[in-house]
Amino acid sequence: MAVNNFIAEVWAAQIFQNLQKSLVYAQAGVINRDYEGDIKGKGDTVRIVAHGPITIDNYNKSTGIGDPEELDDASTVLEITQAKFFNFRVEDIDKAQMQVSLMESATQDAAYRLGDVADQHVAGVMVAGAGARVGTVASPIEFDLSEVLANDAIIDLKTKLDEANVPAEGRFLVVPPWLTGVLLKEGLITRNVGWSGVEPAMKNGQVARLYGFDILESNNVPVDTGTSQVVAGTARACTFADSVNDVEAYRPEKFFADALRGLHVYGAKVVDPSALVVLNCAVASGE
Repeated sequence: MAVNNFIAEVWAAQIFQNLQKSLVYAQAGVINRDYEGDIKGKGDTVRIVAHGPITIDNYNKSTGIGDPEELDDASTVLEITQAKFFNFRVEDIDKAQMQVSLMESATQDAAYRLGDVADQHVAGVMVAGAGARVGTVASPIEFDLSEVLANDAIIDLKTKLDEANVPAEGRFLVVPPWLTGVLLKEGLITRNVGWSGVEPAMKNGQVARLYGFDILESNNVPVDTGTSQVVAGTARACTFADSVNDVEAYRPEKFFADALRGLHVYGAKVVDPSALVVLNCAVASGE
């Protein structure tokens, strides 16, 4: 199979589609793409236009209202800080039909691994930028299976968001597999989610709903010295922009083979810290 028999744009579309399917933190409904703009490469920036709070005052029918206030400029910049690539080849010695199969398998794997790395980055950005915390890394909330503490901790997360006037709609909670196990053992959730098709579509990694949260499971929950940093919030909190815009098919100079390489560039930024809260938690000693 000569290199001109497969089109890079086709593989780029397949990679981007498979990448989206593998995202948990960086998927729609957990982040927003409101400021994506035209992303070309690492170092690009997207200006996020915003303003400060609007003043509310009393109206006096005798004096009327004063001059309009000038909006405070609260604009910020989303920078594309990450650039990850893949580069693989398929030898000519393999049968032509096997080459196509290998290429499809390799592009799916490349997309999954690109998504896994991007998810880890977004998770770290969310944890660093969250406006509230329950527990600390040094003194996490410990889950002892002899007591129902997970219930209390999740209610605390809900309360933090409620007090910050974060909308109830679209809330998520990303948990590690061990915490999913705690929730199951405490009877707070069930693996038999029982979606009927009437509810909104499930998100990637979703295992249940609880107290208005979409419960998502991920192996990319950040861990700091044994403490899992579980993020809860809504998509308005963090913005994400990415692009797979450099996928090239070529013939490597030193090999009789077809090769495919691609570049995934992206950046993430917390734009509303009040809409994110982190639960620092761990399994109780001896469990």
